[in-house]
Amino acid sequence: MSEQIIPDVELTSDVVVAEPVANEEPAVNYSELTLAELVKLFEELVQNEERMKMSKEAEAIKAAFYKRLQKEKADAGLVSEPVAETEETETEEAPVEETASENPFVEIEKGFKDLYNKYKKERAEYNRQLEKEREQNLALKEAVIADLKSLIEKQEDVNQTFSEFREIQNRWRAVGPVPAQSYRNLNETYQLYVEQFYDMVKINRELRDLDFKKNLEAKEQLCQSAEQLAESQNVVEAFRELQKLHEQWKEYGPVAKEHRETVWERFKAATAVINKKYQGYFEGIKEQQAENFAKKSALCEKVEAIAEKEIANSNEWNACSKEIEEIQKEWKTIGFASKKENQKVYDRFRAACDKFYGRKREFYTDYKDSINENLEKKIALCEEAEALKASTEWKKTTDQFIALQKQWKEIGPVPRKKSELLWKRFRAACDEFFAERDKQAKPENDFYGNLKAKQRLIEEIKAYELKGDESDAAAMQEFQKRWQEIGFVPFKEKDNVAKAYKEALQAKFPAPGRSNARKGRGGRPALSEKDRLIQKYNQLEQDIVTYENNIGFFSMSKNAEPLIKQMQERIAEAKNELNSLADQIRALNEAETEQE
Repeated sequence: MSEQIIPDVELTSDVVVAEPVANEEPAVNYSELTLAELVKLFEELVQNEERMKMSKEAEAIKAAFYKRLQKEKADAGLVSEPVAETEETETEEAPVEETASENPFVEIEKGFKDLYNKYKKERAEYNRQLEKEREQNLALKEAVIADLKSLIEKQEDVNQTFSEFREIQNRWRAVGPVPAQSYRNLNETYQLYVEQFYDMVKINRELRDLDFKKNLEAKEQLCQSAEQLAESQNVVEAFRELQKLHEQWKEYGPVAKEHRETVWERFKAATAVINKKYQGYFEGIKEQQAENFAKKSALCEKVEAIAEKEIANSNEWNACSKEIEEIQKEWKTIGFASKKENQKVYDRFRAACDKFYGRKREFYTDYKDSINENLEKKIALCEEAEALKASTEWKKTTDQFIALQKQWKEIGPVPRKKSELLWKRFRAACDEFFAERDKQAKPENDFYGNLKAKQRLIEEIKAYELKGDESDAAAMQEFQKRWQEIGFVPFKEKDNVAKAYKEALQAKFPAPGRSNARKGRGGRPALSEKDRLIQKYNQLEQDIVTYENNIGFFSMSKNAEPLIKQMQERIAEAKNELNSLADQIRALNEAETEQE
């Protein structure tokens, strides 16, 4: 009525557990986060219920924090010794020689270190407890094996023995994980005794068939679960769940001989689909990472080329700055490169940007020195004009004032706060002299007669009919000669009549390439003082954003009040400058129309 059970060989030899083919990439590129963002991210991590399983993320955040900290200190001029990657520096707090008021990074560094050490202690305790539990589980499973061995040796009543065997199986499945180094040997020993039980214990066919049926139902359910995972869009999660199904498969005993190959092939087929998708998923990631690396390398080359470019004026610097900003925006749209390449290409990109902005700062430092030199030159011209304004040597002094005005126009910009005052001072000296000269005009200096003569010459130029040959050039030269022979006109009229003369001459005799006469190097418009003031306005707006960002950063330190106050004062000063820049630019427009 009973027969010996054939051992279920698949328990020990047929189950294949797939191995990962690649490491998953982190969801966050910690190297591009600020100190405040890294601290916040770590605070969220230590509050996560799954934090004990997130040690890799914790270590990645810590490494990014100290690297960013060293960079920020260097940028702020607070250079310190690099943080050594040792166990002592991770758990013990090094003595701080600087105070928070001298170094605003002290508090944020101390806060992060305290937070990290607290997490590390908690994780160490967790690991000790976990290892303790695994050792306890090992003892429990060894006890189960001992009971199973005793059961095989007793060979008592079939029904009673089989019931005890099922109880042993349930106890085995209920015990949690054991130390990794003991798992293989322990599992193989258990499977060996299971097979020996089925070989030695003689049970009746009905009881055996019932056992086979239950095992078949359980394994078919595992097949169904694996097939559902094969349809999942979340490839990584499906692979993880598949490993759990394989572990469960090992726990169940044999099925009827006629079903063994079929059910195993079904389970193996679903496993193959998931493994193939998992492999393809990471192959796709590798391809995308290679593309991202190529794109980021190309952007590095662009920035490096701009950083090496010869730039002569503010217009070019602003144009290049906009190019850099657009490249930085494009950089942020590109995903990660591989772990091996991502940090390297980012460091390369950052170095190129730093080099460009370092050169830009040097340019504007030199520019500041230049406008201070221009200030001294214009003050000297003002003093010369004031010394000449009372002269009665009309002809000689007039020539001297004209020369001074020419020099004034050739001198570049001065500090904006001085520009309008200097111009008014210089113009006042000129106006005083020419007003007095016009009052004292003698018959031989008929300024109003000269004005009428020049006006008649302008009308004559307008009325001239072009011949289309060389005589036109001769006529133009004759007009120019006659204009120069006519004497001075009233000072208040000289700008208007000069403008009318130039417009009439250019309209009647358009010279080839005349439209390009005022263009600078490379076809770019020559930079005027008004343009520089406009650039200053734009730069002030950027400075205000930078100052406000600095306040947000320093507010994390309890002793950074002096730095915050300094930033607030700079913001107030910059906003006052912005409010007056429109008037300054308008004044320059008026000054340009008053000078030839």
